[in-house]
Amino acid sequence: MATDLHRRHALAALAGLGACVLAPGAAFATAGDRVYLAAAWEHRGSFHIGVLSTREGAGQALQVHATLEVPTRAHGLCVLPDGSVIATARRPGDWLVRWRPGAGGGPQWLWQDGERSFNGHVLASTDGQRLYTTETDAETGASWVVVRDARTLATTAAWPTHGIDAHELVWDTWGNNGGAPTLIVANGGVPTAPETGRVKRDLGTMDSSLVRLDAHTGRLLGQWRLPDPRLSLRHLAWSPDGALLGIALQAEHDDAAIKNAAPVLALFDGTALRGVAAPEPIAQRLRGYGGSMAATPTGWAVSCPRAHGIALFSLQGDWQGLVPLPEACPLAVRGGALWVGGLVASLQDAQAPAPLNHPHGHQLQGARLDNHWVLVHG
Repeated sequence: MATDLHRRHALAALAGLGACVLAPGAAFATAGDRVYLAAAWEHRGSFHIGVLSTREGAGQALQVHATLEVPTRAHGLCVLPDGSVIATARRPGDWLVRWRPGAGGGPQWLWQDGERSFNGHVLASTDGQRLYTTETDAETGASWVVVRDARTLATTAAWPTHGIDAHELVWDTWGNNGGAPTLIVANGGVPTAPETGRVKRDLGTMDSSLVRLDAHTGRLLGQWRLPDPRLSLRHLAWSPDGALLGIALQAEHDDAAIKNAAPVLALFDGTALRGVAAPEPIAQRLRGYGGSMAATPTGWAVSCPRAHGIALFSLQGDWQGLVPLPEACPLAVRGGALWVGGLVASLQDAQAPAPLNHPHGHQLQGARLDNHWVLVHG
């Protein structure tokens, strides 16, 4: 949690650097073969969010189209209907920013006051008027969904997630709450303490769960857990037909062998959660760590940066293979095709028999992409 002095120093430093740097021709084009991805990355000790761009087709370099330096490592992003990019700090985070690449005016910052920390993810309402962030109470460790006005970033409501370490949240495709919208939230369940930040403690008390909340009142409508309490539910994606929710898992077992062989994918059908195992000996290579989550008509994709690849499953959960890509992590789907970011290159249509390789341009040389990127067009 940043002190007031840290906030002043961070903002002063950003102002001195020039907060927003735009490449030539930064206004977004609408050409059908141009791809824009809002992303977060670290480069030579500094942290950035920005828009990356390339053209479809093998060999097209992935370039930095627009960038904003941020105080610490960013994590989740979302793009509003007006083109604004919302990003928040990795847990336990103390900042959130709204930034419109290519538009006049500076970024709009929100700093936590010390009572709560951001947990790395933000979700927008369909009309872009409200933001929903997962946050943790600094005193009790309990997690909350905080509703904010997207224009002012002011808090309008706060609801308990009935768990700890809440992470990603998505809209519920079932919407079976009398027609009212509902939210699905992944409680990661990993105990931490404000004074030690991300240091995990008392893992024997882990309590990860998936919850459904009324998006008008925050009322708890359901809660589900996996049989193995050491599997942390982290990232979420819907199947193309909205019938199944895929969840990327991160194992927290004390025994290294059990941890490395743990599943990286769980599926939720609206009534029950089940883990989906990869076959041995492939499972050991995945090391129990799912970095991000996506689904296409072909099936599920879980990025596994520790295995330097993307684990692929059918929509029913059958193993399909591991696509190699050094430090593979962020995933996005464009026109049914999976885009994956890696260390020195990215893949277009990663589930195809012959994925198309996009080398990273010079501005991304040595950069490490964070877990997530989001299509700006496509």
